[in-house]
Amino acid sequence: MQGPSTAGASETAYLPRRSRPASDADGAVRRTMLRYRHSRRSSDRAMSSMLRNHAFTSATLLALGALGCEQAPPPRFHANMLQMVANETSDGYQQEIANVLGAMFGTPDEPFAFPESGLNQNLLNLAAGSAYADEQGVSHGLYRRHCVHCHGISGDGQGPTARFLNPYPRDYRQGLFKFKSTYNPAKPTNDDLLRVLKNGVPGTSMPSFSLLSETELDALVEYVKYLAMRGEMEQKLIQYVYDELGEEEVEGEDGQIVIERTPLDPTANAEQADVIKELLGEVVAAWQEAGDNVITPVDEAIPADDRTPEEIAASIEKGRELFAGTRANCFTCHGPTALGDGQTTDFDNWTKEQKGFLDATVQLRESIAEREKSGELTDDERAQLERDRQLLAQREQVAASFYPIRNAIPRNLRKGVYRGGRRRIDVFARIHAGIPGTPMPGAGAAAPGGQGTLTEEEIWNLVDYVLSLPYEPASGPQPALTANPEAIVN
Repeated sequence: MQGPSTAGASETAYLPRRSRPASDADGAVRRTMLRYRHSRRSSDRAMSSMLRNHAFTSATLLALGALGCEQAPPPRFHANMLQMVANETSDGYQQEIANVLGAMFGTPDEPFAFPESGLNQNLLNLAAGSAYADEQGVSHGLYRRHCVHCHGISGDGQGPTARFLNPYPRDYRQGLFKFKSTYNPAKPTNDDLLRVLKNGVPGTSMPSFSLLSETELDALVEYVKYLAMRGEMEQKLIQYVYDELGEEEVEGEDGQIVIERTPLDPTANAEQADVIKELLGEVVAAWQEAGDNVITPVDEAIPADDRTPEEIAASIEKGRELFAGTRANCFTCHGPTALGDGQTTDFDNWTKEQKGFLDATVQLRESIAEREKSGELTDDERAQLERDRQLLAQREQVAASFYPIRNAIPRNLRKGVYRGGRRRIDVFARIHAGIPGTPMPGAGAAAPGGQGTLTEEEIWNLVDYVLSLPYEPASGPQPALTANPEAIVN
């Protein structure tokens, strides 16, 4: 245990006994002055020490500067290795695909709006690059400031915090977005993406960014579309290489059979350039047509604002019957009491892709093990076995980057937490179009003029029922158990 401060003791001894304060107030003032005098001496000593340390630090920095220091490399987009390895894309093709994507979309620091993409270059510049504010106070690097730690530099949903979140952040690269106002296969509109940014996603780690300016929000929307287009284009290029290019056996000048590889180089191959332009056109067209695919409810089916309590109750009862019936089939996933406990073993599209990759990897591993046990292999079989070993090593490396597999648990509708929005039109859109990328199907038409499983009037009945669930007695707090819950055996 330390003794009393010697500085404090000496300060107290400095006061003559006759000068000690006669009142508590005077004593408080004097004690404050003593502390101030002591702090001044400590500050002087600290300042001297700081100056000595500053001189040492400056000398050290100068020495390090003379030796030279290496800066961190600029960030780069990560390749979609799941698709690459699943399609057995060679290293050469991986680099060529990266070259094409770089020419079309640029880099995280310098994005490029390919003319055919329809993207706004100025907005991309505002969202991309390092986070800083210029002399006018304009914020730059918005994606890296607000989004990258969850969604990742490539928009793959694998930022540094993503592993610890539930649900995992969205992977934009498939071009699938859950919460939108358009028909199921269609892309979201700009307004859909803005709504998610402004409102956040309740029940998840996605916060609201409503405090950002309209220009900043527009820039983030544009950059999300940019990442999605780039990711979709990457997948199309991987598939194009798999389907159309590759290695083939040809006869050399000396009559010997040699392996010839067709490179992916649209600058030297006009046919490849046309194909790539066509692929980009498919990606861009889907985004540009989003506004033509907005679900517009039929006026005659929209419930009136002045419905009586009896009319609302009748609609809720119809919705309850649909929920528990085989036409809407809601109970299969959400459970008969809407607690989200119907089925709990399904997966979303992103997880299904990873799970399929993992299952195929296990099968390859087992196949290799069986062949290794067999001592009777031809030369061709041994060569194939070695190739499969190399492929297995690649697949295991990719699989090691996956986050733990999680099931797509249906929503507990009694909690009153609606990730896609709690407005009646939001719930209508979820039931009508479903939730793309998840097991939640749509009950409405899949395209304008189409026929759905349910009529729009029936969908509105379901909206009434779903929005009534949090207010049913069964949704309220339950009474405390009379027994010790730890002693109850389930």
